[in-house]
Amino acid sequence: QMQLVESGGGSVQPGDSLRLSCSASGRPFENYAMGWFRQAPGKDREFVGRISPSGMTTYADSVKGRFTISRDNAAYMVYLEMNNLKPEDTATYYCAAPVVAGLTRAPEYWGPGTQVTVSS
Repeated sequence: QMQLVESGGGSVQPGDSLRLSCSASGRPFENYAMGWFRQAPGKDREFVGRISPSGMTTYADSVKGRFTISRDNAAYMVYLEMNNLKPEDTATYYCAAPVVAGLTRAPEYWGPGTQVTVSS
């Protein structure tokens, strides 16, 4: 079992930045590809990005160039740095693992989510 807990969500204005954190426990964290997903009201959950155990990152086109994922294996932490936020980024953000390349298999572990609201 792996437990994941997100933090750092909140309400911001368009153009602002926000940093989400995901704390992991229960499994050898350094072996897992970690990722972020989001779900807006009335929409399906969508992939935001992933980071491999070695630190290689992949992003959805909608956030590429604005969002950055990083990890601290020693601290069992994953981060999502979000810049130039837009109203369409409003969603509940979820940390997940493992996030396989190509999303050929759904992640097994999910956090409860943290809300991000972007509004003027």
